[in-house]
Amino acid sequence: MKICQMMTTVVLLTASALACAQAPDALQVRGWAASCANCHGTLGQALAPMQSLAGSPKEVIVQRMMDFKSGKVPSATIMHQLAKGYSDEQIVAIAAYFAAQKP
Repeated sequence: MKICQMMTTVVLLTASALACAQAPDALQVRGWAASCANCHGTLGQALAPMQSLAGSPKEVIVQRMMDFKSGKVPSATIMHQLAKGYSDEQIVAIAAYFAAQKP
């Protein structure tokens, strides 16, 4: 009986934590995206030869970041290290931020 009660408590706590989880606010996402400015330019508007992120489709940015994070795509820069520092949810939020910027 105690195991059943413990399992119920764990399930309820997990559900409660998920219900309380909030989407990050715009300022928080902008802060995460700021780490990209050194290479990809302010607001994702890079100068050649670096790739601009501004206006790129969100799905494309997410896929590339996930590929760097997993090691599927090797990086000649620090992208694989940076990508590993973000959760999947943060990557999606950052990608949406850059997708919304003017190219």
